[in-house]
Amino acid sequence: MSGLKADVDWRAELDEVDAALVDGYQSGFPVIERPFRAVGAELGVPEEEALARVTRLRERGIFRRFGAVLNPPVIGSSTLAAVRAPEDRFEEIATVINGYRQVNHNYRRDHEWNVWFVVTAGSRETRDRILAEIEDRTGCEVLNLPMLTDYYIDLEFPVVNADRFAREGSEALCASGTSSGDEPRDSETRSVSETSSDEPKVSATRISEEATGDLSPLEADLLIAIQDGFPLSATPYRDVAEAVDADVADVLAAVRRLLDDGCIKRVGCVVNHVVTGFRNNCMVVWDVPDDELDERGGAVGALPYVTLCYHRPRRPEQGWPYNLFTMVHGREAAAVDAKIDELAAEYLPVPHERLYSTETLKQTGARYEELITGRGDDD
Repeated sequence: MSGLKADVDWRAELDEVDAALVDGYQSGFPVIERPFRAVGAELGVPEEEALARVTRLRERGIFRRFGAVLNPPVIGSSTLAAVRAPEDRFEEIATVINGYRQVNHNYRRDHEWNVWFVVTAGSRETRDRILAEIEDRTGCEVLNLPMLTDYYIDLEFPVVNADRFAREGSEALCASGTSSGDEPRDSETRSVSETSSDEPKVSATRISEEATGDLSPLEADLLIAIQDGFPLSATPYRDVAEAVDADVADVLAAVRRLLDDGCIKRVGCVVNHVVTGFRNNCMVVWDVPDDELDERGGAVGALPYVTLCYHRPRRPEQGWPYNLFTMVHGREAAAVDAKIDELAAEYLPVPHERLYSTETLKQTGARYEELITGRGDDD
């Protein structure tokens, strides 16, 4: 993959069909034997051209991959964790954490808790053992924050535009809840059921720390085969079926079933948000009264500019009072800050902190061999 240089306008060579692919097919890609034929018909181009365009966008780095976005907390046991790494040992501690294959994301954030990483393992026991080992090997106390409720989590949003933050254009379509649009929305009374039909669909989905996926042998083989994406061919599902020695009809049925069960979040073209300009993001943590959590979490998760919204436990014994996490992505830091200000003023008038990501220490996909079969889980 050649990719794009940082100073090159990634939109310069895109036409209307490319733009429709980038913004319109991040999800909902047809789960049929010849998906590019259907997509081509929708876009008014031949099947082979639709495939060639997706391939070219992948080679340019605009798409990270083509395929399924899997959901680790549903399939295995996952947690967000943090440590306070002294500056003189920061690199050493980050290296220890990154050495675990079960650590698939790790970021430096501008906060007292300055190393934030995700551990995804085949069982809660393995996950917690890894956290204990990290604590022992680094001498740093680990803050363990498993997801308890998913209100809205998806990094899917239009990017072929001049928007300053994720879903800015979509926000304009979502009326403010007043006939004139001049008055602020009432965060005290607005509920999930009252959100516009154009807004993201949200629900309070509880996440079990004991999740194992309960997969059939075919589903397990399928998830392992597609974890890095589908083949870029006219018949990707048939290619996957051949790889797992199954009938293509059974693979198609399994993909649809995994979508329904939440093991697969979506099927489509996964956009590279850094390449497409959304380089600024902030994780904001909020101290929401427990009896207001679902109402406020659902309302915030429905906002067009909120890309992630979820409930994690407080850890008062470690000085961590926060229970609601949100993410806002934008092209400019000032635009991200402005939306967080809006969140605090209109929706979440509670204590909060802003944790900006300052360095990517590790970013890979979760390894599903470990989640599904336990192979390599003890490494």
